[in-house]
Amino acid sequence: MPRHLYKKRLIKPDSLYKSYEVAKLINYIMKDGKKAVAKKIVYSVFEKFKKQGNDPLKILNQAIQNVAPRFEVKPRRLGGASYLVPIEVRKERKLQLSLKWIIEAARKKPNKQYHTFIDKLFIELTEAANNQGEAIAKKMQTEKLAEANKAFAHLKW
Repeated sequence: MPRHLYKKRLIKPDSLYKSYEVAKLINYIMKDGKKAVAKKIVYSVFEKFKKQGNDPLKILNQAIQNVAPRFEVKPRRLGGASYLVPIEVRKERKLQLSLKWIIEAARKKPNKQYHTFIDKLFIELTEAANNQGEAIAKKMQTEKLAEANKAFAHLKW
């Protein structure tokens, strides 16, 4: 547990869509401080959605909503044994987990089939919005583990 509380950083909404979720997505995709590259990737994916006649913000929000887990497990040490205690996931953590899982699933896709990360992210967001794909499987796995350890729910601290 931290010795003192940390001041939470305020993330400004992105400049084009005025959305907090899009700003977070850009920040999670960013590598080595190259925010312009991350913005280009995200905005290219959103342009693909627009060309199909879809609203990119609706698709992103639907994907986040579908991938966000309700419960996760945290290890709790008690009397020499370690128990996985299911806990409810906070709103901020739901957003973080869902975006991380979507990006992770997009990065895992093979390069032979999808040539650029833009294509991979586009496919993964579409699948997540339709309740399919690797990120949804990760959510199911997490919630299944929490369900299996429901007997230890009374060990919350």
